[in-house]
Amino acid sequence: MHLFSFRSLALAGLASGLLLATGCKRQADMVTPDQDVTTAEDSSDAERETALSTDVLVAAAPQDETQNGSPALAGLADLIRVYGTCATRTYVAATRTLTIDFGATNCLCPDGRYRRGQIVVRFTGLDLKRHSGAVVTRENYFVNDNQHTATRTFTDLGNGSYSVDVTNGSVIFANNGGTHSWTAHRDYARTAGFGTPQVSDDVYSVTGQSAGTNRKGVNYTATITKPLIKRGDCYKYYVAGVVTLANDKGNTLVLDYDPSGSQACDNTASVTANGWTKIITLR
Repeated sequence: MHLFSFRSLALAGLASGLLLATGCKRQADMVTPDQDVTTAEDSSDAERETALSTDVLVAAAPQDETQNGSPALAGLADLIRVYGTCATRTYVAATRTLTIDFGATNCLCPDGRYRRGQIVVRFTGLDLKRHSGAVVTRENYFVNDNQHTATRTFTDLGNGSYSVDVTNGSVIFANNGGTHSWTAHRDYARTAGFGTPQVSDDVYSVTGQSAGTNRKGVNYTATITKPLIKRGDCYKYYVAGVVTLANDKGNTLVLDYDPSGSQACDNTASVTANGWTKIITLR
């Protein structure tokens, strides 16, 4: 039996907004990679939560969807790795619903972020043992006092591959800091590691697109123009791939996750726009 893998979504779609320029077309208003990274920050925060959704699905999925209160598939150790002691886990078989409840007050999680509220997973696949589909939502959910709302739909594509669609995504920033809203689609084609229990040998080729509006009101689109490569032994970063980003100010940037061509597991990437190229460090 092979479980539908929801793994390795960490930073999935970070490229959907990284370093979008928000200046006008006039030369005096052209931005550089050192300026106005609002879209990058917004997108990074959103995709960090997609990564958490993935980890919850892997670590907290019930061993048997037909049994009320069925224990977590991955066991206690992985649950602690994902959300520490901040949250409680509940599974209701009648509705096939998994709830991760961080409580009503802020709690510091292993990734250094404060959370409160709930992550709710409703399993939808026909196979009750494979967890072959799921819809993940948030209820009264806040990260560092910023409210997150989104519907993330995971769909089994077979042979360890899957897709994830984000609809109604938004982050409402505290202290009247604006709202980031977005939609996204990603296809994760498994190219290695299917059928083995470990995560470290998993490799995915990722394609897709996204669109949104950052917290400053700038619209953006992003298209993966060279498949992103995600390895299980490098859970934080893509090791290769190219994303083309454009905004409603007429600016276009090209983000390359592997400027050296080495596919190294590092946080180095390059941004090219308006005739310049700059090496950047990803958050």
